[in-house]
Amino acid sequence: MGTSRIVIPARLASTRLPRKLLLRETGKTLIQHVYEAAQRSVRASGVCVAADCDEIFDEVRSFGGQAELTDPAAPSGTDRVAEVARRMTDADIIVNLQGDEPEVAGSSIDLAIELLEKNPEAAMSTLATPIRSRRQLDDPACVKVVFDTAGRALYFSRSVIPHPRRWSDDLLLSDPPLFHQHVGLYAYRRDFLLKLAAMPPSSLEQTERLEQLRVLQAGHSILVGVIDEPTFGIDTPEDYRAFVEKQRQQRP
Repeated sequence: MGTSRIVIPARLASTRLPRKLLLRETGKTLIQHVYEAAQRSVRASGVCVAADCDEIFDEVRSFGGQAELTDPAAPSGTDRVAEVARRMTDADIIVNLQGDEPEVAGSSIDLAIELLEKNPEAAMSTLATPIRSRRQLDDPACVKVVFDTAGRALYFSRSVIPHPRRWSDDLLLSDPPLFHQHVGLYAYRRDFLLKLAAMPPSSLEQTERLEQLRVLQAGHSILVGVIDEPTFGIDTPEDYRAFVEKQRQQRP
């Protein structure tokens, strides 16, 4: 069994919540919360932040974390992760954990890694969680995924998939679940990640604005592990306020 490493792509600029990774109303910056969440993984042997600037790099080093500077002009988080993965010659599996996911469970990270460990033919894995709300199902910001009986992704979309010919609220209650939200945590085999970063964007990817469609359109498999609860990223001031409040309530 090879080595697994977690890389957190971290960019200072963010549209809806400026400089969010350095917000520290809880006493710790958001990037430190995410780093500590990543450390709860049992299967990963290390965590590294792929920073796009000195400010984030210095912050991570200040709390004792590992960080590497990456090209500020990197077009995506995947490119940033691949840049660090190129230097991680001892790693077989690389996990891409978003820098704004402070509540991700260690068991969720471990599931993504385990899928690749148990399926040597698969190049990549990700996660999904059941959708039980019509509002969420209809929201284009909630990315949906459908997968086959072996857990291989068939398609990801901002549209409702599968699309019911006749709607019934009972569809949201079906067991096993019919609708799944994609959870944007990825595990890749290192050599595949380096190839992916060099592949041009595909037509489906550009249409839906979903990078994972580049992988499917090129004919590769993505394994999907199902978790009970979604992880919530911090995208807006409201998200951050809710997170801060939750942290206050959890303090002894």
